Amino acid sequence: MANETEQASFEATIKENKSLLLWTGIAFAMVGVLAILFPVVSSVTANFMVGWLFLISGVVMGFNSFTIQGTGPFFGALLLGLITLIAGIYLLANPEVGLVVLTLTIAVVFIFEGAYQTVAAFELRPAKGWGWMLVSAIISILVGLLIVSRLPGSSLIVLGLLIGVNFLSSGLSMIMLSRSAT
Repeated sequence: MANETEQASFEATIKENKSLLLWTGIAFAMVGVLAILFPVVSSVTANFMVGWLFLISGVVMGFNSFTIQGTGPFFGALLLGLITLIAGIYLLANPEVGLVVLTLTIAVVFIFEGAYQTVAAFELRPAKGWGWMLVSAIISILVGLLIVSRLPGSSLIVLGLLIGVNFLSSGLSMIMLSRSAT
């Protein structure tokens, strides 16, 4: 009985937010198409974004460590800030290595995302649109496995392409799910 209640709640949420889901799906699909059309730009941009995020968060964590009471927690927080800062600098200074690491990380995320979507799709079954979520899950898992199989040589182009494919498939699944709401 709880499963039927959850399903009805999910369907009601989709129905209430179908316009937002549709526009989010369109935005995801458009970002995906751009990433596919410009894979090198997408790959390098992803690397530099992560590098800058690590660098900035490392600086912030380092400064925040001075507000922590106690020697152990202070040094732990300071060490974490320094490691994050160094990782950011390394990604920015060595984009080719950063791309391989990011590509592997993306592969792992895609595989876990696909596993989650698979479980969610079967939880939603037989609700309208559950099959689209399953299709997206399968694509995410296959993309993750494809990434792992092509490392390290093709990470410059593959990362951008696969980010694009994932955004496109996620966007299309959101569009189809929003359109199935009645």
